[in-house]
Amino acid sequence: MIEEFHRVKRLPPYVFAEVNRLKAAARARGADIIDLGMGNPDMPTPQHIVDKLVETVAKPRTNRYSPPRGSQDFAGPRPPTTRGVLA
Repeated sequence: MIEEFHRVKRLPPYVFAEVNRLKAAARARGADIIDLGMGNPDMPTPQHIVDKLVETVAKPRTNRYSPPRGSQDFAGPRPPTTRGVLA
């Protein structure tokens, strides 16, 4: 039998597995659970979303890595505590 690497044993539990365990335990106690987890899609992606994705991927500008310092489109004033720290 293959033994797990010792560092793997030190990893924290997978958060979604832990949430699922807690939900199952609560359901077993009779709790009525409203699951707002990520789940698995039960319907196809709406066509307008697929169309926009295809449109965006076809643009050469979107076929690159972003610059290391981020996009200027998202740049704005920084909180006073970070001025000069990231510059």
